[in-house]
Amino acid sequence: MALHDFVPAANQGADPAVYEIENEAIDPQGVLWTALRQAADWRHKVLVDLGCGSGYWLQKYSESEKTIGIEPDERLLDAARGRTRRAKVFHGSAEHIPLADSSVDVVHARFAYFFPSEDFDPSAGLEEAARVLRPGGRLVVIDNDHVLGEFAALLRTSAPAAAQGRDGYPSDWWREKSARTAAVMSRWQFHSRSDLERVLNLKFPADVAGDWLLRHPERLGLSYGYLLHIWTKA
Repeated sequence: MALHDFVPAANQGADPAVYEIENEAIDPQGVLWTALRQAADWRHKVLVDLGCGSGYWLQKYSESEKTIGIEPDERLLDAARGRTRRAKVFHGSAEHIPLADSSVDVVHARFAYFFPSEDFDPSAGLEEAARVLRPGGRLVVIDNDHVLGEFAALLRTSAPAAAQGRDGYPSDWWREKSARTAAVMSRWQFHSRSDLERVLNLKFPADVAGDWLLRHPERLGLSYGYLLHIWTKA
């Protein structure tokens, strides 16, 4: 299936190995993970990881009845399919989910596609998620908090990232779609300074990453705020 509207991610698509290091640093105390379960419990249910990338998170859904990964970047499909035998991984995207109507209980979208802005309206993806969700099913979008946390300060300093959260537009967009938004404060914690440096340099322009690293020479982590946009199918 050709996905003509797919734009490869600048981070994971550019360097999957460094993105793996980033995933390992996320939420060491499980605060975000607990909030995700509270937003939409996937135990004994059918869950879709939409934009699953190389599949790092697929193995964490072991309590689901069925886990399905959807990934538009064909370069990442083999890695995702090799993560766990429990998950099925398909080539697709937010606008093109290769599943039947009303066949899914929970959809997670983690930093994938759903970045509403004045230049981009993700309504097509929301409509597709609504199609595959059963009545009462939930889409949970994991997004960056641009206000709270040290990572948010970096986002505001980086012009491309700052544009995504300008004036609270994403939260306003989700509110108009009858979603609720929950703020979650967690952190990144790396095993080594070199890992932190590699990830920051992947995520941000060199001057932004370099300035933060210069001002925090001993740090192995930073506080990280998330926003969970939770949409329920009527």
